[in-house]
Amino acid sequence: MVKLAAKCILAGDPAVGKTALAQIFRSDGAHFQKSYTLTTGMDLVVKTVPVPDTGDSVELFIFDSAGKELFSEMLDKLWESPNVLCLVYDVTNEESFNNCSKWLEKARSQAPGISLPGVLVGNKTDLAGRRAVDSAEARAWALGQGLECFETSVMENFEAPFHCLAKQFHQLYREKVEVFRALA
Repeated sequence: MVKLAAKCILAGDPAVGKTALAQIFRSDGAHFQKSYTLTTGMDLVVKTVPVPDTGDSVELFIFDSAGKELFSEMLDKLWESPNVLCLVYDVTNEESFNNCSKWLEKARSQAPGISLPGVLVGNKTDLAGRRAVDSAEARAWALGQGLECFETSVMENFEAPFHCLAKQFHQLYREKVEVFRALA
């Protein structure tokens, strides 16, 4: 049984639901605040995720970052050397989806020379009547960027992206172990 630790960057525009997603995940769906104050700087959420069929687990250190440009310089230090990325947009806000390219570029610049595993999360699917981003378009963009794609709301599918990240990180670990075994 192995317990790994992974630094997870939670990125996206302001008010896309990053903090709500992190908090609801940490509390297993038990803690949803109706209102949040805008994150200034960064909040840290820590949760251990079991990796199915392995007996192993990944402790995700989720860096919930401010989406405002004002805090951009501070993010450079906080985002240093990430292991996985959770990129979030609001399905009712097309601009938040379009800005995912910028957030992805910024995150990948913090991990030069390595492949940064990640997920794209379309949040707020409970607001279906206000949807502005097509699921198929988001999925196609995510696949083109090498990201898994999920859609969530406060009470639906909020665990899936984080379980996927844990599995991706565990797979990287397994690949490195195999490389070291081959060298021995």
